[in-house]
Amino acid sequence: MPPAYVRTIREELLYEYAKLISRSAFNGEIYYKFVTNRFNALREGKITISGTNREWEKEATLPRECVFCGAVLNLQKDHLIPVSRGGQNVAENMVWSCRNCNLARGNKGIFEWLGLKKKDKLHRLVAGKYLKELFDLHEKQGTLDICSNDLSVKLCPNCHNIHACVEWKTEGELTCFCLECIF
Repeated sequence: MPPAYVRTIREELLYEYAKLISRSAFNGEIYYKFVTNRFNALREGKITISGTNREWEKEATLPRECVFCGAVLNLQKDHLIPVSRGGQNVAENMVWSCRNCNLARGNKGIFEWLGLKKKDKLHRLVAGKYLKELFDLHEKQGTLDICSNDLSVKLCPNCHNIHACVEWKTEGELTCFCLECIF
């Protein structure tokens, strides 16, 4: 759950990205004081989300393995945002996944599939790509600045991810599941 100062979809995206910055800076650890600092810097425009080219260069150095479990056999391209839910067939939306993880995930969003406890273990480059894709989707839909107070009126009625909120008992609350609600 994000802290109270995270009030919009845009801020939830920036908060999740700030956690990625912490994981990068502190060998996989999330230090919330640092996250708050990076969140504020992102929100104020003092720093920005990494550019796609920089991420592609880093991603090219990763071993060819499943981004979810590390398996090296039966790899296939997987869409971060499933094609069946509007995802594009472009490099920004593709990662390596083993057949088992790909089948287990099906057409679920990554946060929905991993759940609140495992989502912060996703490889940070993959999570960064995913957050950028989600940011672009919300920007196109005009939903970036929906406030947590307006979720039940503006997002929840058409949410494609409500079962994740029910499972994690977060209905009507701003969480990472809200980021996946529009696809």
